[in-house]
Amino acid sequence: MAAMKPRTGDGPLEVTKEGRGIVLRMPLEGGGRLVVEMNADEAQALGDAIKGCLG
Repeated sequence: MAAMKPRTGDGPLEVTKEGRGIVLRMPLEGGGRLVVEMNADEAQALGDAIKGCLG
């Protein structure tokens, strides 16, 4: 049986480098967090896409 981890709440927006990947943890409306692991190229593409929406 898998170990169950306690929920730590929504928490802040976090981006960390873990091993060879970059992990994004984003709080969601209504509770919980979206967790996405990506490589450096994917992170760059995501950043460019977000900047394109802002400018």
